[in-house]
Amino acid sequence: MNALLTKLYNDEAGFIVSAELVLVSTIAVLGLVVGLSELAININNELEDVGSAFSSVQQSYEYGGTWGCKAGFGGSGFEDHPDLCSDECDIR
Repeated sequence: MNALLTKLYNDEAGFIVSAELVLVSTIAVLGLVVGLSELAININNELEDVGSAFSSVQQSYEYGGTWGCKAGFGGSGFEDHPDLCSDECDIR
C-alpha cells in the first residue's frame, strides 16, 4: 500500500498537470497577443513621427553669385514645394 501511494504521489502524467499547463499557456498566449498588438501600434506611431520629421526638413538651398572686376557668377536657387499628404497624422 505504501509503494502504491508513493507511486501515485510521484506520478506527473495526470490530468491536473496537463490542465494547469493548458491554462498557463493560454494566459501566456493572450498576454503575448495583447503585448504585440500594443507594440505594433507604438512602432507605427513612431515611424509616422519619423516620416513627419523627414517631410518637415528644409530642402531649399541657394547660394549667391560672386562678382569681380571683369567677370561674375549669378548663383543658383531651389525651392521645395510641399508633397501631397505630407502633413502630420496622415496614416489612418
